[in-house]
Amino acid sequence: MSIDLSPLLRNLYEVPAKAKLLNLNGEIIGEVELPPQFKTPIRPDVIRRAVLSALTARLQPKGTDPEAGLRSSAVSFGTGLGIARVPRIKGNLWPRARIAPNVVKGRRAHPPKVEKRLWERVNRRERLLAIRSAIAATAIRELVAARGHVIGDVKAIPLVVVNDFENVGKASEAKAVFKALGLWSDVVRAQRRVRIRAGKGKMRGRRYKEPKSALVVVSRKDTPVIKAVRNMAGVDVIYVDNLSVLHLAPGGAPGRLTLWTQGAIERLGREGLFMGE
Repeated sequence: MSIDLSPLLRNLYEVPAKAKLLNLNGEIIGEVELPPQFKTPIRPDVIRRAVLSALTARLQPKGTDPEAGLRSSAVSFGTGLGIARVPRIKGNLWPRARIAPNVVKGRRAHPPKVEKRLWERVNRRERLLAIRSAIAATAIRELVAARGHVIGDVKAIPLVVVNDFENVGKASEAKAVFKALGLWSDVVRAQRRVRIRAGKGKMRGRRYKEPKSALVVVSRKDTPVIKAVRNMAGVDVIYVDNLSVLHLAPGGAPGRLTLWTQGAIERLGREGLFMGE
């Protein structure tokens, strides 16, 4: 007896077939056909696993010297002397303890080992599915709002603008475009929440913690807009071929507020990026 599971596997969110195309003034000038990547079902479980894999891939295995804490001639004196049976150095009135993990200058009980498994590996097709699912989540207003983005003034979701935005070379011009599109409120939210990290990390090159704001996806690597928005709080610019779940779903939560240029959307459909074999 076969059971039909299709009602349980259907996508919970409906992505429109077309997206509104906006100019730099925030005016609707047409529509753009969304590529098949936006039709992928939203899979938060796959996205979280891919994010975990990407984060753990950055970790470097580390371990201790096998002889650390053991370079000593200390031996235990045994019983009957009224002292603990830890290894002790000979030749002193009060022999000093060594080697044992619970004494001064002793070895570590459980040191880190190089062979410890750190990397959560995922299959290639699963990683591509996670990227497509995260792309589709950028078109769902409920998911974008659930991440904490301020989207009350955003003109449209998914947000697609003309390619002229890639040629914006000044921060003041980019700020004017963000205000016209309704993105500037979310940048202000991220800027107000920048804070100093607690702990010793503030002394190790990561002093500030900055929330994520808008993601700008462009179709060329050498676009002037990269320098125009790189100093805005929480704003990232990424070449469409280099998209990953770390950009689209920071922390494993899908639905990042994303600005797509028309050229980036066309490249997704024309070249079938992240579709796999």
